[in-house]
Amino acid sequence: MSDALTLPAEARERAGKGASRELRREGRVPAVIYGGKEEPQTIHVEEKELRRQLGTGHFMNSIVMIELGGKTLRTLPKDVAFHPVNDRPLHVDFLRLAKDSKVEVLVPVVFANEEASPGLKKGGVLNVVRHELDLICESDKIPDEIQIDVTGLDIGDSIHIHSVTLPAGSTSAITDRDFTIATIVAPSALRSSEGDNETPAEGEASGE
Repeated sequence: MSDALTLPAEARERAGKGASRELRREGRVPAVIYGGKEEPQTIHVEEKELRRQLGTGHFMNSIVMIELGGKTLRTLPKDVAFHPVNDRPLHVDFLRLAKDSKVEVLVPVVFANEEASPGLKKGGVLNVVRHELDLICESDKIPDEIQIDVTGLDIGDSIHIHSVTLPAGSTSAITDRDFTIATIVAPSALRSSEGDNETPAEGEASGE
């Protein structure tokens, strides 16, 4: 998994919309830490540093060590609210983690060895149905990504969750069906041209 991120924070003394607006004017982002059988802790963090960590691309599936009042709290980001127009972060929810806890996270999927897929070499297209997998992971073993090998796959082949080897400590959060992750399909242009240019087989009457 990614190295843990460290995010300094300060306790929020006042709650409410007015207090939150004031914090944002000062370049801070309101946040809350909840879970772990403890009372929620309202905090605020520096917007500039939060934006930097969001820009890493793996903020949502990284452990974030929040430094608060001389203590370090082990958390996992669960939700970031953004302004609908300027995408400015408005609020963050963090889940407090115990060392042996399990968490549900979305982990990106990447595909390997595309050059070894007969279907893709023929001009087929990798149609990705799920760009992320919903996994239950041990909190200290959250993978950065799930790599799926497409070696040997031809046009018409599909990749389902049962055929994916997940890292130790991870299981699929969806257990009631063998869902599809990706398929290899013929190019749409090729399919349409085949449909438009069908001719009767030799010996067949065109009116049949």
